[in-house]
Amino acid sequence: MKARSLVFDLFGDYLRYRGGEVRLRGLAALMGCFDVPEPTVRVVVTRLRREGWLASRREGRETVYALTDAAWALLDEGRARIFDRAAGPWDGQWHMVIYSVPETDRALRERLRKKLAWFGFGPLSSSVWLSPHDRLDDVVRAFADEPAVRLDVFRTRSAGPAADRDIAARAWDLAALDRDYAGLLARYRPRLVGYREGGPAGSAALVERMRLVHDYRRFPFRDPDLPPELLPPGWSGRAAHEVFLEAHGLLRAPAEACVDDLAGLAPLPR
Repeated sequence: MKARSLVFDLFGDYLRYRGGEVRLRGLAALMGCFDVPEPTVRVVVTRLRREGWLASRREGRETVYALTDAAWALLDEGRARIFDRAAGPWDGQWHMVIYSVPETDRALRERLRKKLAWFGFGPLSSSVWLSPHDRLDDVVRAFADEPAVRLDVFRTRSAGPAADRDIAARAWDLAALDRDYAGLLARYRPRLVGYREGGPAGSAALVERMRLVHDYRRFPFRDPDLPPELLPPGWSGRAAHEVFLEAHGLLRAPAEACVDDLAGLAPLPR
């Protein structure tokens, strides 16, 4: 886990519920649980402040850090993709984006593709991406200030259920994704017994919970959260999400107690 990501995760999962700010020495103590030395912490927070993700103020001899509005917006978007799943039946409609980006602007084209994947779109061809979820407005807003990007958006239906399943299989590597979900299940499902019995505790609980989030966080970039009728038989994704949510909840109390202790924060009422 990179130091930069750890800072965001500590704010997003813990510090946001405890006033949204932390003293530098408290943050350094928390980062020490992950073997990040204090000089590295100082370098990371300085860079994040320079980039506009962190704000700082002086409190006596100490520096207090808080996330900026832009950072909170980024965290909230990421949290929704990690924790939420689409509910209700699928209406059978595909939402399609056809894009055009100048060949000379490869960086912009790559950023567009990553953003489309983040929103749950998959490539039917190199410049035609689609999703069963209506997030076209999100895509258009994300690139409204990029005149080099041309987006044409459509809503359409296929020839029927068999064609829908074929489209899903072509747009996403569901077999590889299922294997990786199965690996996550094999790693964390056996640990639920220990979590239910109250272990681990202290800094070990904080590290375990943060690693759980780190391991699961890579899936929203790859998983379009397809409706059941588009998924292959025996799909592991839903079970992996349920195990993730349960493990995250079971580790909450000991991890939060560790944060309160090391950062010198008042415990939340329970």
